Amino acid sequence: AEQASALEVPVSCELVELSKLDIGFCVGCNRCLAQTSCTLEDDMNDLYEKLRDADVVLLASPDYFGTVSARMKNFMDRTRPFHMVENVLTGKVGGAMSTAGLNNCGGEGTLAALDSWFATQGMLSVHPRTAGAPLSGGVVATGFAGLDETGQPRWRSVKADEIGFALARQLGREAACLAVRLA
Repeated sequence: AEQASALEVPVSCELVELSKLDIGFCVGCNRCLAQTSCTLEDDMNDLYEKLRDADVVLLASPDYFGTVSARMKNFMDRTRPFHMVENVLTGKVGGAMSTAGLNNCGGEGTLAALDSWFATQGMLSVHPRTAGAPLSGGVVATGFAGLDETGQPRWRSVKADEIGFALARQLGREAACLAVRLA
């Protein structure tokens, strides 16, 4: 953690929201078996370039029934051209984050699916490690705020999950430090 906080390298980042993009479904044409591009023309073409140019890729998805959202799964499917002919993303740094409704459950499957995507792409996956006792094995911000006096759940915005966001910041530091060491 101390090494990560000593990062003095300028870092630029870009937020890409899949919900605002037009990304079609893979049609199973298998042309990516012979080329590192997809034949479909949509917003994924811009994402291919962003992925090629990035040193670090952090993926975040809400937990939907123990795995990534359909939009994230579609994005993951559409990166097939990046590992069929050659591993375009090999050696890049990746990190996974999720949101879930309840504390201490639900996000694990989502994080595992994202980590599996990093592995398939030949990427180096980092995980947050704060100073002191471990807080979690990954970044999952939750909306559960405890139970009220009648035993009913209280909800909050996931933005109020201090531990989740501390872990997300640590994940970013870990990913940036690893990218700098690999450069």
